[in-house]
Amino acid sequence: MKPDNMHLHPVSRQILEKYNFTAWLYDILDFPWELQYRKWRPALVGDVSGEVIEAGVGTGRNLKYYHRDVNLTAVELSPSMLKRAKNRARHARCNITFLQEDASAMSSVSSGRYDWLIATFLCCVIPNELQGRTLEQFARVLKPGGRFRLLEMVYSGMPRIRRRQDFFASFVEKVYGARFDRNTLDQLTKNPNLRVTSTRFLKDDVYLLIEGLRSD
Repeated sequence: MKPDNMHLHPVSRQILEKYNFTAWLYDILDFPWELQYRKWRPALVGDVSGEVIEAGVGTGRNLKYYHRDVNLTAVELSPSMLKRAKNRARHARCNITFLQEDASAMSSVSSGRYDWLIATFLCCVIPNELQGRTLEQFARVLKPGGRFRLLEMVYSGMPRIRRRQDFFASFVEKVYGARFDRNTLDQLTKNPNLRVTSTRFLKDDVYLLIEGLRSD
């Protein structure tokens, strides 16, 4: 199902336009970082099971690491990104349903259906004014007790790394729409239907893995 662009939030429409353009070069531009990310992906999704939704599937880098018993719903706003994810799905072992959807609305996604929600580098792209709405959707589509796993980028407290982030910040925002200051963890603590159970950094104090569940 395709989202009705006329009813997209104006900020979502801007993201859609950005990624329809960026999609053509996304994997090339992301290659230096993917050398690190691909080491993490098997552990990020390899242990999930049942009904799983990946919000912001992008070009499908996670797809081949899901277990064959997973029934996956892959959500992506940009049709150009989704096209690349479908091509990459040829190497996946699990059953996949692709949906072109806005993660802050997910109007075609059933409530209370999923055992797991996965999102890698999605919330750092979602602007602050849509963070709350997006997390509400995460809570809505998860079963009571359903679990979520989010990987995000945040600003480092280490001066050396922070200087490097400041150097790349304008490029990252212009190309990906991503920022290091989205404060997704703070937004999660404000959502009464989602409970954070653990947080840890995968590298330095930048790549933050957030895990939790939907409250009963």
